[in-house]
Amino acid sequence: MTTESTETTDGDAGTSVRDVTDLYHEFGDDRLPAGQRETTAFPVLSKSGTPDWDPDTWEFTVTGAVETELSLSWDEFRDLPSETQRQDFHCVTGWSKFDCEFTGVPFPALADLAGVEDDAVHVLFSALDNYTTDLPLEDCMREEVLFAWAYDGQDLPADHGGPLRVVTPHKYAYKGAKWVDGVEFLTEPELGYWERRGYSETANPWQEERYS
Repeated sequence: MTTESTETTDGDAGTSVRDVTDLYHEFGDDRLPAGQRETTAFPVLSKSGTPDWDPDTWEFTVTGAVETELSLSWDEFRDLPSETQRQDFHCVTGWSKFDCEFTGVPFPALADLAGVEDDAVHVLFSALDNYTTDLPLEDCMREEVLFAWAYDGQDLPADHGGPLRVVTPHKYAYKGAKWVDGVEFLTEPELGYWERRGYSETANPWQEERYS
């Protein structure tokens, strides 16, 4: 399900921005979920530091229950249909940042390119630092789930997941893998890194689903 969105134009850059900051209406009454504090900062968190990457050898793979498995170079990934969205960002550690502008490929566009098989029910994201995270397929098939390579009009900083990260404004941010380099469509659920360590599988900020 995708919430209603509005489009605005950035006067400086002349680019169209889809505003999806009202998606909270689908989940709760308040834009700021319970237990969160709003911040203008963008703290850096990761499990093991920032990995190196080489744009000449970087590869993004789509595998599993799909009609066509994909292997995309950095240039090929950047050539996929993309858009800029204004989103809110909710960290499980208790802070939220409003009005982040991310540019990237919506998850459904990538899924359509690969052709998802009927028996696919779950998605496992992988990353350059060996991080993994999982979500039900229905939670991924939303336009707001982006494979983002830009933040506020600039290349996504390495410490925030550049060259590419997933953003999931309807979930706590650990569901959005930094340094993402692949997705696997699964016929059965498989837990990711933090989920195996007791974090919530559902991760709904408006229900404070932080831990299992």
